[in-house]
Amino acid sequence: MSQKQNKTLRICCVALCAAMYVPMSLYLAVNIGTVRISFASLPTVVMALLFGPVDAVFTALIGEFCKQLLTYGITYTTVFYLIPPALRGLCIGLFTLAMKKQGKRPEQYRWMLYVVCSIAATLTTIGNTLVNWLDSILFNYYTPALIFGGMAYRFVIGIITAIVVATAAIPLVKLLRKQPALRQ
Repeated sequence: MSQKQNKTLRICCVALCAAMYVPMSLYLAVNIGTVRISFASLPTVVMALLFGPVDAVFTALIGEFCKQLLTYGITYTTVFYLIPPALRGLCIGLFTLAMKKQGKRPEQYRWMLYVVCSIAATLTTIGNTLVNWLDSILFNYYTPALIFGGMAYRFVIGIITAIVVATAAIPLVKLLRKQPALRQ
């Protein structure tokens, strides 16, 4: 595959995964108080495992931006809400790059992938909490209980969700790698 064809393929994959991010975020999600359980990170994780951090970050940025537009519109903090999902893609994508440098595929090392996805979920939770705090300050609805009250619960749910998403991503990535266009 030529370099131009590879770039076109990757742009198409980012677009498709960003498009899947939106309904997964809006319709495959459960809100319990201030905690949101969602499988929206699955397209980002798949892109991180297939192509690395750049494609995963773009998938998360585009997908989350579309979700923000559909749910809240554009506000002062819209751009800040794009950062936590992008952190997840960056973290898992950097792990993929490190594994590729060693000639390994990240999905072949489940326990390492689970640890990295748990770290990425923790970073995402911290990022979301900070953005929620900033949003609450700017829009004058700050209360410590609302922003920081369920933080331990959010960390636990985030890590469990990350492990479930990673478990789902592994067979998807293996299947996608068998496709002629994605063989690397």
